Amino acid sequence: MLRWIRFVLGVGVMAAGVALNGCSSSDQSQLDEEKEPHFVLGKGRVNAMDYQGAIEAFEQSLEANPHSAAAHFELGWLYDEKVPDPAAAIYHYGQYLQLHPNADNAEVIQQRIYSCKQRLAKDVLPLPSAPAAQQQLENQAEQIRQLQDEVNKWRAYYASQLAAAKTNASSLANATVPPTPGQAAQNVTVPAGSASASRLASPATVARPRTHTVVAGETAAGIARKYGVKLSALEEANPDMNPARIRVGQVLNIPST
Repeated sequence: MLRWIRFVLGVGVMAAGVALNGCSSSDQSQLDEEKEPHFVLGKGRVNAMDYQGAIEAFEQSLEANPHSAAAHFELGWLYDEKVPDPAAAIYHYGQYLQLHPNADNAEVIQQRIYSCKQRLAKDVLPLPSAPAAQQQLENQAEQIRQLQDEVNKWRAYYASQLAAAKTNASSLANATVPPTPGQAAQNVTVPAGSASASRLASPATVARPRTHTVVAGETAAGIARKYGVKLSALEEANPDMNPARIRVGQVLNIPST
């Protein structure tokens, strides 16, 4: 019986020793990583706020020990908060968790990785703010409305010109035939579709109304001089015209001289 009690106590002591050795092995490994000369140099540069120099030192520490979870953690933190590089921070945080999956701060590191991914996406795909996008849409809508107004004005102008041309052709169909010697003048109605009407309404015999479309830099007085008419005559031909403020694209009727 005494032998059995000794055996059980021996097994318990061995199990406790194995557990203690396992914990101390993990702790010892981390301590060894932090004692690596380049790692110590990196920590000193962090304290001196030489963050770029600290990054170089921790990268040298990784060259000496590629499995240093502590060096990966320090690099992830530096790239996350001191020398912003979200992609590098994500990489080193991930390597830290891969080498130290049961770390006490694993949940915090996962949150930092998510934050770095958000920053990286924002840098790659910048999106306009909602107010800016709304303002842009409103500006485009206003431009479309102005263009539609211009189109409607031009349509109305061409319709009026077409109606005037039809009126002129209709009046020319009822032409006065010049008298021959010894005869009085006669009013002869010529069918609109006849050859005589075509001759009477030909461009050589019909005075077409003249118009001018205002371009940038022109003035009413300059347009009058260009066509050899008086400014007052130009104003009479265009009752809606304001001589002091003619608009680019405005169509003016040019009176005959």
